Amino acid sequence: MTASPPPVLPDERLASGIARLALRYRGRFSPETVQRLVTDSYERLAEHARIRTHLVVLAEHLATERLDALAHVQGAPGRGLPRVLFVCSHNAGRSQMAAALLAHRTGGRVVVSSAGTLPAAAVEPVVTQVLAEAGVDLGDAFPKPLTDEVVQAADIVITMGCGDACPVLPGRRYLDWPVTDPEGAPVAVVRGIRDEIDAHITELLASLPST
Repeated sequence: MTASPPPVLPDERLASGIARLALRYRGRFSPETVQRLVTDSYERLAEHARIRTHLVVLAEHLATERLDALAHVQGAPGRGLPRVLFVCSHNAGRSQMAAALLAHRTGGRVVVSSAGTLPAAAVEPVVTQVLAEAGVDLGDAFPKPLTDEVVQAADIVITMGCGDACPVLPGRRYLDWPVTDPEGAPVAVVRGIRDEIDAHITELLASLPST
């Protein structure tokens, strides 16, 4: 009887991404730090994934965001841009809409990220639809777990229905937007949620420097 091949460990599947990021962040982070964050990102995403086909790519994207945030915390160049983090429970609806709308309206003048305390497997399709109707492309966005690095790097943390699970760190500006969860809602309702979030963003922009 032929023995089954040994299982491929996450580190082996992620080797190419680890090598790319180790080169990109050479001189700032050790290869060991890069490997740890990439592997941890993969494992966090795998907890909630229904389909694992693209997990390796998504893990590299998540690790890149975490490394950029960590570099910012440590005083990397580019520190002057405001950084806004949106947090909701599943990172599949409200926080995704808010991040996409703010990024669209600021055109790179704000570093925008989003995350969930209990991330879903995928973004709600109706969210992608109503954003497209407003001319906003959600692109390759996917639900991401909340990590220490992105919280520490944020100047403003905007919570959207995650309750006590949302983190509170000293020195950050916190806002809470009590917006309805679009999960399972008809498209007309989700359009209203989109417009409500956009109104909040208009108020936020008035309080940000150089936006």
